[in-house]
Amino acid sequence: MIRRSGEGTPAAANRAPATLHLDTFVLNLADPGQRSYLRVGIDLGLSRAVGTKDNAPPLGPVRDTIIGVLGQAKTDDLIAARGKEQLKQDLLRALQTRVPDLGVEEIYFTEFLIQR
Repeated sequence: MIRRSGEGTPAAANRAPATLHLDTFVLNLADPGQRSYLRVGIDLGLSRAVGTKDNAPPLGPVRDTIIGVLGQAKTDDLIAARGKEQLKQDLLRALQTRVPDLGVEEIYFTEFLIQR
């Protein structure tokens, strides 16, 4: 689902012009010797609106890239705020490299749950 960010609000100056909502991700984390799971909701802040039925962005490469980055994360790193911010930067860099035409400018976590 594509949404346009609100214009004229103070928060709008720091937000991307459009967002792309992705289905929730649930996956194992890279914790040796223990089972840890991450459930995370992600919206992508885009430089422009995309995604009508006729020209929807290719979500396969987007989801694959995100899963690749998330699957390398470790619980202890993600619990701290600094770890979540680093994860956002890693996701942003990976998406800008792998799907540059999508115009990803921001990563927004809409839910974030770790289970050990």
